[in-house]
Amino acid sequence: IQISDNWPGYSLDLFTYPQHYYGDLEYVLIPHGIIVDRTERLAKDIMQDIGDNDIVVLCVLKGGYKFCADLVEHIKNLSRNSERFISMKVDFVRLKSYHNDQSMQDMQIMGGDDLSKLTGKISPFPLSFVFLLTLFFVFSKDIVGTGRTMKVLLNNIEKCKPKMIKVASLLVKRTSRPDGYRPDYYGFEIPDLFVVGYALDYNEHFRDLNHICVINDHGKAKYRV
Repeated sequence: IQISDNWPGYSLDLFTYPQHYYGDLEYVLIPHGIIVDRTERLAKDIMQDIGDNDIVVLCVLKGGYKFCADLVEHIKNLSRNSERFISMKVDFVRLKSYHNDQSMQDMQIMGGDDLSKLTGKISPFPLSFVFLLTLFFVFSKDIVGTGRTMKVLLNNIEKCKPKMIKVASLLVKRTSRPDGYRPDYYGFEIPDLFVVGYALDYNEHFRDLNHICVINDHGKAKYRV
């Protein structure tokens, strides 16, 4: 689903959201209900593609945890209601990429130290499909390190020789100079905006906001570190 640059969004007055964020947001870009429906559709697409293979889910923290939990739950429900049972194992890795609203020169990759479990030697799911789940992708050459860091992470996973690696992201940010890479599955392509909510944060705030919203200047100043 592509959200155009001139999309005005939804008025905040149409929704409920935490009172402590009143005055900090411009508008709702994607309501929570639409996020849920789109995630369910992504789960269906994934189920159709993986066949009878087991899945190792590698969740990118912190922003990806809600998307990961919801997507995994949808896949489990589809598996329970079908003739195929899909075994899933979930692991976590963390990427730190922003200071306030600015992309950092160097990204930090934390966790995921035991990626060797993805190999057939010690994994309960030998030669599994690996799904790298993140909430937010920015693929642009003008944001230094973003594509490079993700490629480093993918290269580390590939060393474990899983059967296949797929990347799923709820959001892809559209920028003026994209590098051409896209996740295998994504929910929404959005304009070049700084968004919060649905576990996307601004200095650890707004993770408790269910909708994906655009933060305003007052909110940036209020929570700046």
